[in-house]
Amino acid sequence: MARTTDIEVQTFDDVFDALTDTPAEAANMKARSALLSALVLRVKSWRVSQEAAARRLGITQPRLNDLMRGKLDKFSLDALVNFAAAAGLTLKIQIEDAA
Repeated sequence: MARTTDIEVQTFDDVFDALTDTPAEAANMKARSALLSALVLRVKSWRVSQEAAARRLGITQPRLNDLMRGKLDKFSLDALVNFAAAAGLTLKIQIEDAA
């Protein structure tokens, strides 16, 4: 005889909402992810060694390696904003009412 159980299924707007406990944490993670992705693309476009790229950003080569590997948890929003400025990127913030 088969047993059935009720399973509650949660749905989320995106993966960041699923991974975090609050909308504020999700917003921070989304912003950090966007910045990290833009930085990885910028660094790759330089076509230089990680050592040279790290110097441009004012960080160590191991720290740059973490950035290039997408280790989002290792970087604050503030740090990524500073790296973006050092990389010659302009940051634009869009503010909207929550749904």
